[in-house]
Amino acid sequence: MSSIIESAGKRLTQEERFEKARTLIFPTPAEASARLAAEVADLIRARQAEGRTAVLGLATGSTPVPFYRELVRLHKEEGLSFRNVISFNLDEYCGLERDHRESYFSFMQDQLFAHVDMPPENVHVPDGTLPVDEVYDYCREYERKIEEAGGIDLQILGIGRTGHIGFNEPGSTRDSQTRMITLDRVTRQDAAADFLGEANVPRFAITMGVGTILAARSLVLMAWGENKAEIVHSAVEGTVTDQVSASFLQEHPNATFLVDTAAASQLTRSCRPWLVRSVTWDEELEKRSVVWLATTLDKPVLKLVDEEYNENGVGELLTEQGPSYDINIRVFNQLQHTITGWPGGKKGSDDTNRPERAQPYPKRVVIFSPEPQDAVTSMGGTIHRLVDQGHQVTIVYQTSGSLRVSDVAARKFSSVILEMGEVLGDEGWKSQTSYAASIIAQLDEKGEFGIDPENVRRLKGLILRGEARDASKVFGAGDSTNLFVDMPFYEKGRYRRFHLTDDDVAIVKKVLERIEPHQIFATGSAADPSSVQALCFTALRSSLEQLKEQSWLGNCFVWLYRGRDKRVDSHEIDMAVPMSPDQLALKMDAVRKFQSIGREELSTADQNREIAKNYDSLGMAEYEAIEAFQRWRP
Repeated sequence: MSSIIESAGKRLTQEERFEKARTLIFPTPAEASARLAAEVADLIRARQAEGRTAVLGLATGSTPVPFYRELVRLHKEEGLSFRNVISFNLDEYCGLERDHRESYFSFMQDQLFAHVDMPPENVHVPDGTLPVDEVYDYCREYERKIEEAGGIDLQILGIGRTGHIGFNEPGSTRDSQTRMITLDRVTRQDAAADFLGEANVPRFAITMGVGTILAARSLVLMAWGENKAEIVHSAVEGTVTDQVSASFLQEHPNATFLVDTAAASQLTRSCRPWLVRSVTWDEELEKRSVVWLATTLDKPVLKLVDEEYNENGVGELLTEQGPSYDINIRVFNQLQHTITGWPGGKKGSDDTNRPERAQPYPKRVVIFSPEPQDAVTSMGGTIHRLVDQGHQVTIVYQTSGSLRVSDVAARKFSSVILEMGEVLGDEGWKSQTSYAASIIAQLDEKGEFGIDPENVRRLKGLILRGEARDASKVFGAGDSTNLFVDMPFYEKGRYRRFHLTDDDVAIVKKVLERIEPHQIFATGSAADPSSVQALCFTALRSSLEQLKEQSWLGNCFVWLYRGRDKRVDSHEIDMAVPMSPDQLALKMDAVRKFQSIGREELSTADQNREIAKNYDSLGMAEYEAIEAFQRWRP
C-alpha cells in the first residue's frame, strides 16, 4: 500500500468512483494507526536531519488513542525523539481547568505528552479558562502562533456523529477560523458518559476553524467502528456542505480518510459492490442487493420487476440468477425465515427454516451485558421469551457500570440511610449512618467533576447492580439469573483510558467453561474499538479462541445484538424476534428500572419499532417492534 500521507493526490480507481476523497481501508484500527505512526516518525526524523521542526495538528477523543500509543512505543522502544516537534491541538472545552480529568489538555498529557520528550513550550492546547471577553484576541493569537511555526505539516482529525472536525458543528463555514462555538446536542450526548450526565457537559468550546484546518499541508482523518460508518459515507461520498464539516476535506489536495473495515462498511464499494465491479453472487450478496433495491424504490420485495433490476445497477444478478420472480421469492423466504418468537428454538418443531435449533431443550444461555443496562435495553424482549420458554438463562454483567451513575443517585441513597438512622434513633444504625455520612462528605469534597473515590465508585456500582436485578425480575427471572463479574479493566480505568488485560479475558473464559452454553448473546462487535462494549467483545472473542478445542463450543451459537452503535440493517438480520405492544411495554418497564443513569442511554423502543417498520415495508408481517440479531461465525 502506498504512503498514507501522500496518497491523496493519486487517481481514484473504478471501485472508488463514488468517493470524492482518498479513503484507505485497513482491517483494524491498530494496523492503520501503526502505519500512520510510522509515517509520522519518518516525517519527524526527516525534519531532524534537516535541522527543522515538524508541526503537527493533533486531535482528542477515543479515535486517535491507538495512534498516540504507537507514537509512545516508537519513542520508548525505537528512540524516536519529539524534541523538534511543535504541536497544536484542535480544541478544548470552555470552563474546565487544565488539570480537570476531562479537559483535552489533561487527555493529551495522559495519552502522549507525558510519555515523550516534546518540550513543554512546543505544546499548544487552546485555553478554555479565559473570560469570554478575552477569547477573541486569544483565538487570533492562536492563529498567529500556527503561522509563526510555519503552518501545520500534518493535521490529525477524528469525526463526530454530526460530521464535525474539531468542534466545527453543523453550520461551520469553509473559511471559519479559531473561535468559541456552542456545542451541538448530539455532541454533548456523546460526551455524557465522560461527564456523568449530559447536564454536566460544557456547552461551549474553543476550536480551530474549518479554514484553519484546511490550511494544513496534509490532513488525515481517522474513523473506527460501524457507528462511524454512516457519517464517513456522508463525508466521503456526499455533497460538500457546512452541515457536515468533514465533507470540506473533499476540496483539499492532500486529505486522506483512514478507516477500518467497519467504518468503511457504508461506502459504495463495501456495501453495494455490484455498482462498482463484477461480483460473485452468493446468497448473502443476493439478499443484500434485493433488500437495497426494494428499500431504494420503497417497494415490497415480491413486487420488484425485471426492469427495476436493470435500471438500478442489479442487472448482473438478474442475468445470472433471474428472472426477478425467482429472485424475489428466494429473498422473501430468507427474510421470512429470520422471524421467530422462539429465540431459543421451539421444542419438538421442524427447525429446518428456523434461525435456532429445536434441540437441545432447554438450552443453557449466556447473555453478556458489558454495562448493566446494555442487555435489557437492547434485547429485553428476547430475554423475557427465553426465560418464559424455560431456558436456563444467565445474564453476565461484565462491568459495574459505576462510571455512568450520577452523584445524585449516590447522594440520594446515602441521605435515605441518614434519615433512617435519625428516625429510628437505634444504636444499631451507627455504622450505617457513619458510612452514609462519609459518602456524602466524599461527594462534597470531589465536587461535580472530580474523580470518584473508591468507596463512592463501589456504591454507585452496587446501586446499578440493584437496578439490574429489579429489571431482570420484570421478566420473571430469579436472582440466580444474574452474574456480576466486575472485569478489572473497567474498575481500574475510565472512558477513553481503558486497557484490556489477560485477567479480563480469564474472567470471561471461566464463565464459559463453567456454564458450557448452547447459546451466547453478546454486543460490541460494531462499537468504537475503545468503548466498554468493544473491549468486552474482544475479551469474549479471545476467550472463544482459547476454548476452540472444547467439544461443547461446536454446539454453541453466538448471536450479536446492537446497543447504541449502528443498528442492524434489514439484510444483516439472521434472527428477528417480534414484540407485541404489551411485550414492548413490559420491556420498557424493565428499562425504566435503571433510574441512576441518564435517560438518553435508554431510548430503544423507537429503534425496535423502526426495525419492524423496515421489515413491514419489505413485505413481512406487521409487528409493533422487533429485536434483531446477527449470527456470528468467527
